[in-house]
Amino acid sequence: MFETVNIAKGVKVHVHETTQFKTINFSLKFKDKLTKEKASARTILANVLQHSNEVYPSHTALRMVLDDLYGTSLYIDSSKRGNEHIVTLNVETVNDEYLSEEGVLEKVMNLMYIVLFKPNFEHGLFKESIFKREQEAIKHRIESIFDDKTRYAQQRLMELALPDHPASIQPNGTIEEVANVTNEKLVEEYEEMIKNNEIEIYAVGDIKAELIAEHFKEFFHFGDREQAIKAPSTELTKPEQERVVEFEDMKQGKLHMAFYSPITFRDEKFPVMQLLNGVFGGYAHSKLFVNIREKESMAYYVSSSYASQFGLMFVLAGIDAKLEEKAVKLVLEQLEEVKKGNITDVELGQTKALLTNQLREALDNARGQIDIYDQYMELTEAFEPDYLISRWNSITKEDIAAAANELSLEMTYFLSGKEDDSVE
Repeated sequence: MFETVNIAKGVKVHVHETTQFKTINFSLKFKDKLTKEKASARTILANVLQHSNEVYPSHTALRMVLDDLYGTSLYIDSSKRGNEHIVTLNVETVNDEYLSEEGVLEKVMNLMYIVLFKPNFEHGLFKESIFKREQEAIKHRIESIFDDKTRYAQQRLMELALPDHPASIQPNGTIEEVANVTNEKLVEEYEEMIKNNEIEIYAVGDIKAELIAEHFKEFFHFGDREQAIKAPSTELTKPEQERVVEFEDMKQGKLHMAFYSPITFRDEKFPVMQLLNGVFGGYAHSKLFVNIREKESMAYYVSSSYASQFGLMFVLAGIDAKLEEKAVKLVLEQLEEVKKGNITDVELGQTKALLTNQLREALDNARGQIDIYDQYMELTEAFEPDYLISRWNSITKEDIAAAANELSLEMTYFLSGKEDDSVE
């Protein structure tokens, strides 16, 4: 799917040469260990680098040059995966093979270099007004989670079940840690990112791998990276409490359940867990949706999800406060059905079809190809989509039942309205 060229120790260029698109998509991913402190600083850094640099000090100036480059798009974001924090520069530009003008690719590469290597410094620090503005923007972004009670409840579940574990660390960090970031700390984090982070560079389009690799050598001069600092452990520990109830001023109750599984992304049985999640609660035909929402009409929504990097399965449901106990009972009953292998051919067939369709749809755009390969190359560097599809198709009801029997309910969190005195 991608051809890989090493341009320095710890710096790889992955190119998918394809005539599928008339554009060229780039993603430069800077990977570091995940901590609250790093997540907070690196998220501010992503904003600062995107909105201002030495050559184009304002967002308006950068916007104008992007428009001149035939509407090239450029943005920087931050995310997490497992125990890694990732800052990504994403760029999409027209392939100048389809233009009368030549040299557009080189201009875009130079712009990417400016954004990363020519920050808007004053006296060795980021311009203070921009630093402060983006710091406040990240604080507001984190605060907005509280307004989305489903996201807030999930975050509280993780904080209570696995405090200080990578699974509970938000990709944007915390308000407290964001506030603690100084301009000097941000410069240190920037230099660490540029000089020491592991870097995965992706390019998708009608281009040659050797040409793109040479361009990155020419424009960026990335040096060798030392071996990455050991990241925090992802081993799961038993929560101190099995059930927690908290209250907010709201109408709808939020039920969140955390199950542990020994099967993680790198496990041979990882595709089995993907099917298990789909049959259990991942889709509209799943047992949770059909039996709790449709038959019982007791949930505004109900679903399951699988965090494969950590071996965590979650169930989320929006219910009336008085129905918490009944909802938990029904969820466990449906899981018991899966454990017994009571899975219909329709449930299994639709899950396999939906997983396959989702994968193929994602591959219809360049960004999806990059994201899928960046994730799945951890399974095998020679990853091809058919590898997963064939694995899904070979999985039986018995395989799913066996994986379900390894799940353990570790914590139930319920966020209830303040007026519901019956909840204890």
